[in-house]
Amino acid sequence: MSDRMINHFMEMVKIDSESGNEANFINYLKKQFHDLGAEVQKDSYGNLISKLPAKGCEGKEPILLSCHADTVKPGVGIEPQLLEGVITSKGDTILAADDKAGIAEMIEAIKTATIYPPLEIAITRQEEVGLLGVKNLDFSLISAQKGFLLDNDTLDTIIVGGPSYFTFDVELKGKAAHAGMEPEKGINAIEAAAKGIAKLKLGRLDSNTTANVGVIKGGMIRNGVPDSCNFLAECRSLIHEKAKKLADEMYAAMEVEFKSVGVEYEINMNNPFKAVNIPEDSWTVMTSKKALATIGVEDAKPVFMTGFTDASVYNNMGIEMAVVGIGAKLEHSTDEHIYVEDMKRAVKMIHELFRLSAE
Repeated sequence: MSDRMINHFMEMVKIDSESGNEANFINYLKKQFHDLGAEVQKDSYGNLISKLPAKGCEGKEPILLSCHADTVKPGVGIEPQLLEGVITSKGDTILAADDKAGIAEMIEAIKTATIYPPLEIAITRQEEVGLLGVKNLDFSLISAQKGFLLDNDTLDTIIVGGPSYFTFDVELKGKAAHAGMEPEKGINAIEAAAKGIAKLKLGRLDSNTTANVGVIKGGMIRNGVPDSCNFLAECRSLIHEKAKKLADEMYAAMEVEFKSVGVEYEINMNNPFKAVNIPEDSWTVMTSKKALATIGVEDAKPVFMTGFTDASVYNNMGIEMAVVGIGAKLEHSTDEHIYVEDMKRAVKMIHELFRLSAE
């Protein structure tokens, strides 16, 4: 089992699939799932949906398994190597264990399982750049109401919640003028942005709430009063009401400062995700705990994260999804690696998820 899975994983990571460039890899997976006997199709956004009939049981509800096909940068020309039971990248790239280890483990578990309920498998695009694939997933192709996302790094935790998220796209329009000859005739858009940003509470505001300004652009020349500036900001909290209150405060504070400078402004505030909290006694969490116990994780901890996975969207769409581990370490870095033993343990965990789902 392990040699085949490891060879498969190392083959997959060699296929370039940075976000937005996943088509070749998804086509590769389409054939993989077809060879497993699955009914396979792509939706209009290019996500891959596969369906397998039950094995060794009858009359059970389907479960959804999901991973994402894309990787972060630098993810072109990956050359994996296996040294003393650890798989790493040879060069200045990521390894792409996030999330190709999850895909390899899932496929190996399907190949070797003796029992599972009907399986629906969604492989999404562009997860790493804002969950774009799952947000555009054709949910009419999915009938399962519960399942597991294979996209947590550690094997000893289960992700059960994510934050509410508010974004701000801010455009400011001032008036250009010569900065030395007649600055009083100008309206400085960068000054307005600076005043607005200075009024924001940024960083970690409490244990589950953060805010940030991540991008700012403005001006063209040193000696000109800039007539335009734009910036991107965000806030998030595991408590929706707290995130909404903070977002409204940020909007109001920026608006006051922009008006004081006299710029024209447009603040586009959006709430793409609402906080998710799966109860600890829910079926997916309890099943995940039992499955992890079979690989020596006796007390898997349900945890919340202030980042995002595709489960944020699935749960908001009414599909109960717990996020379980794949064993990757230091993902999103050139030091990313994974232990062969952890991949084997993940397959055993998935086998038990199958067995418990088929009971």
